[in-house]
Amino acid sequence: MQEQTVAIKGIKDGLLVALSPTEEWQAITADLAARIDQQSAFFAGARITVDLGKRPVPKHELGSLKALLERRGLSLWAVLSDSTTTIDAAHALDLRTTISTPIPGREDDEESEFDPEEDGTVGVMIKRTLRSGRTVNSAGHVVVLGDVNPGAKIIAAGDIIVWGRLRGIVHAGADGDEEAVVCALDMTPMQLRIASYITTSPQDKRRQPKPEIASVRKDQIIVEPWTY
Repeated sequence: MQEQTVAIKGIKDGLLVALSPTEEWQAITADLAARIDQQSAFFAGARITVDLGKRPVPKHELGSLKALLERRGLSLWAVLSDSTTTIDAAHALDLRTTISTPIPGREDDEESEFDPEEDGTVGVMIKRTLRSGRTVNSAGHVVVLGDVNPGAKIIAAGDIIVWGRLRGIVHAGADGDEEAVVCALDMTPMQLRIASYITTSPQDKRRQPKPEIASVRKDQIIVEPWTY
C-alpha cells in the first residue's frame, strides 16, 4: 500500500484518516479497508474523522465510505474538506464538517479552540495491574499506573508509559510512528516494539530495577535511563 494514499494518526477526537485527493476513489477506499482489516484490533471502536482535501466527493461515494467503516464497527464522525460538493454531501448524511482539534494546514477551522502547543492527545489511563491474558489497544497513548505482567499486551499508536514493572509485551507507535517511546520504572519486557523495530529484554537476574526509556535511534531501539 502506498504511504501517501492513506495516512492515519491519533488526534484528540479519535483517529484522523487523510485520503489522497488525486488517487482513484475505489482504489483508496480499498486500501483503507485493507489497512483496517489488517489492524482490526488497533481500529476497534474508533471514531473516524476523514480529511478529503480538495477532492469533490458526492453523497453516494461518501455514503459508501460511511458504510465501509460501519461494517467494520467504526463510526464516521466528521468529514474535513475544501470542496463544496463534499461538504454538502457530509451535511446530507448528518456528518460534522469541523472538529475541535487543530489540523496542520487547517488552522482556520471555525471550531478550533486550542493552541496546538497546549492541546492534549487522545489516550487511555489504566489504574491497575494488567494481568496475563489482558490486551489493551489505543489509538493514542497508554499510561498504566501499575505493572504489566508477563502475558499481558499493550498496543498503542502513541507512547506507552508504565508506572510500575513492565514484563509483558508492548508495541508503541503501532501505526508506524518511530518517534514513539516506551517508559517504565522497571523495564524487563518479554517483547518491546516501536513501529517496526523489535527487541527483547536480556534475562539478567543481577539487574537492579531502574526507570528506563526506550526509543528508536539510528534504526535500532535504544534503552537508557529515564529521568522524569
